[in-house]
Amino acid sequence: MTTSLNETVDALLDTYDRADAVVADLLCDRHDADAVAFTFVAADLSAHDMTYGELADTSRRLATVLAARGVTRGDRVAVLMGRRRELVTTLLAIWRLGAVHVPLFTAFATGAIRTRLDGAGAGIVVTEPSQRAKLDSSVGVDVLEVGAELDRLVESSPPLASSAAVGGDGPMVMLFTSGTTGSPKGVLVPTRALAAFHSYMHFGLDVTEDDVFWNAADPGWAYGLYYGVLGPLACGRRNLLLDAGFTPESTIATIKRFGVTNFAGAPTIYRALSKCGRIDGISLRRASSAGEPLTPDVVDWAAGALGVEVRDHYGQTELGMVISNAWNDAMAEPLRPGSMGKPLPGYQAGIVDGQIAVDVSHSPLLWFAGYHDAPERTAERFTADGRWYRTADTGRVDDDGFFYFTARDDDVILAAGYRIGPTDVESVIITHPSVVDVAVVGNPDPEGVRGEIIEAFVVPAEGVQAGDELAAQIRQLVRDDYSAHAYPRSVRFVDALPRTPSGKIQRFLLRQR
Repeated sequence: MTTSLNETVDALLDTYDRADAVVADLLCDRHDADAVAFTFVAADLSAHDMTYGELADTSRRLATVLAARGVTRGDRVAVLMGRRRELVTTLLAIWRLGAVHVPLFTAFATGAIRTRLDGAGAGIVVTEPSQRAKLDSSVGVDVLEVGAELDRLVESSPPLASSAAVGGDGPMVMLFTSGTTGSPKGVLVPTRALAAFHSYMHFGLDVTEDDVFWNAADPGWAYGLYYGVLGPLACGRRNLLLDAGFTPESTIATIKRFGVTNFAGAPTIYRALSKCGRIDGISLRRASSAGEPLTPDVVDWAAGALGVEVRDHYGQTELGMVISNAWNDAMAEPLRPGSMGKPLPGYQAGIVDGQIAVDVSHSPLLWFAGYHDAPERTAERFTADGRWYRTADTGRVDDDGFFYFTARDDDVILAAGYRIGPTDVESVIITHPSVVDVAVVGNPDPEGVRGEIIEAFVVPAEGVQAGDELAAQIRQLVRDDYSAHAYPRSVRFVDALPRTPSGKIQRFLLRQR
């Protein structure tokens, strides 16, 4: 079996890691022109399909337009758009020219946009009318706005004659980390990373030809871009793109309306759905989660409410997905509570300096080489001998090779000599019926005795009286269900938790309060 898995990895690398690799060919032109590439879904659930043939023709014409504005191979082109037809057309046009896509999330304000534009050295932004106002004169780049005028220009332009070859090492995306622990860092994604994305679609998510696949993550961030756009295009699988804000009701309605059988999303989505109780009328075959660890209450709820268990997967912007409770029959194993699974084919992982780490020399699908223009921050990630990439996430591995996430390395709480992972405590607190969201951090002990004390920031359910009584219940719940040494000595009730736009808790902001 291992030989077969390795042969699959080798075949993917032979496809994507070539000196003459052309991104547009790999993602679009080699597929059946009549096959559906994406289904675009509006807020009212009306929808329209885009075939590979349509994507190829429109992107070729838009590439001609971009070339006329001076875009050429290696240029950084930022895109500030929602999940609409023009988004994927623009991305393919950028890659046809051998240029580099810089994703901008639509929830960003001007300051966050400017940080990424400056960091990438982007000279042009393609945007939609609803986002245009964010690109004021202080941003200082050329702006191309989609709409009727651009549509006419694209339709009247000749298709680009040929797409640029950039090779397996040629960059195709410059994505910035989400900033959970500080300022975002630039990550250049090479063409050969498509081998890793394709592999995860096959082994981790088990997206088959018969599936109706929906990755609900936003393509402004890694999981949505890698596995909602790049992965589906690479392996020729359709994905739904819903251009509407998240609500549990709209998510359920979309799954029902389009008969989704393979669903992927962030833990926050599943947590919100779990408050809806049992969900009837859906027929999921696979359900997957990534971004933060799934809490046990969600896992227990899913099997009965969704009719399928939710499998937790682990990765980073710098890596893609590397450890997984894989769905593919060749790798699937029974879930272990709290575990994120085992390394996917093409990776070897371990624990180095207390951190989850990837063995560079024995991980052919590992593509990250370092942060853009940041040698010191890059050096922090690799051991001195260059053998291991350290994720800065602490964890452990059991005797059977299953990995468990503990915390971001700088999120570990050191209280009275104990190392406490915030996720363990959060997993208990969230089971309280009056709690809808929670984050746990360590802050200096004001008495100077314990080093740090555990502080819980709790979002109470609507209509719940948040006060001393509920705080006492939460403390006792942790004592009873986890450990007496790990209960939160401080419980603070808040309206919402600070999260990155991709949904990850920004614990460093909570520690600053």
